[in-house]
Amino acid sequence: MAESSSAPRIVQVGAEHGQRLDNFLLARLKGLPRSRVYRMVRRGEVRVNGARAQPRQRIERGDMVRLPPYRTPDGVADSGGPPARLLSMLRQRIVYEDDDLLVLDKPSGVAVHGGSGVAFGVVETLRRARPQLAYELAHRLDRDTSGCLLLAKKRGSLLRLHAQFRTGRIRKRYDLIVAGRWPRERRRVSEPLERYRLASGERRVRAAAGGEPARTEFRVARQADHATWLVARPRTGRTHQIRVHAACVGHPVLGDDKYGGRCAPDAPRLMLHASSIECEIGGARRSFEAPLPLAFAEWWRRRESAGGGAPEDLEGR
Repeated sequence: MAESSSAPRIVQVGAEHGQRLDNFLLARLKGLPRSRVYRMVRRGEVRVNGARAQPRQRIERGDMVRLPPYRTPDGVADSGGPPARLLSMLRQRIVYEDDDLLVLDKPSGVAVHGGSGVAFGVVETLRRARPQLAYELAHRLDRDTSGCLLLAKKRGSLLRLHAQFRTGRIRKRYDLIVAGRWPRERRRVSEPLERYRLASGERRVRAAAGGEPARTEFRVARQADHATWLVARPRTGRTHQIRVHAACVGHPVLGDDKYGGRCAPDAPRLMLHASSIECEIGGARRSFEAPLPLAFAEWWRRRESAGGGAPEDLEGR
């Protein structure tokens, strides 16, 4: 059988930060069995910032990972590819695309990248579908959060988007439904956030005085007796920021089984949606929108029809 070979290369970690090294490698070294990948790491063929590494160590943004040369039989890399249904779904949810950028309306339940039992996320699926393009995530959305997701097609585009995130020039709007009646006077939550791990190894985030600075602005859009529809604008980009900020003031996002949002068992999903994102493209500001999921409106209509209260003004949507 004919073989295809690769050349060694250095990859800088971007939006995959926080992922385990073994999962990062399995997504990059397409067609290789897991045992071969682990052997590469044990032998020191894979290096992180020039040093030997462990398969389960977490990679961080900016890390330089050396991918060793490898050989694989032709066709192996194409077997076990992303499900056709997932690829079709992503193609139908493209909001905008040009030579540098793709804006996707990511579905709830789809991970942005592989790892932790997920073979193919958004970025791996797109790379397989269009191998000539170097797709990279400009930022991340939680698996169960839907809405606007930016992916760069070129290294230069990725760096420009990262610069905009660092300087606060990218603005995002989220719609969410939380438990209870959110006080109208509460317009901002600024609790510092820190990451930690459960005994199982699962990553979580909590409000803590020694954490990283975080700020989210909230506005009441609609209100019922036992639930509130909010608009959130995060001013920093911490992991799980909106979810933890809502929960730490006593109003968890409905459907959030990590941070206390299971108080409404009829919630069909995590009720958090990235509705719009605004960024600079070619020197001009552009705004992109992802339509509100049908599940939001249907759930709220059921709540109103059950006597949950009249909707409030939606000015500013």
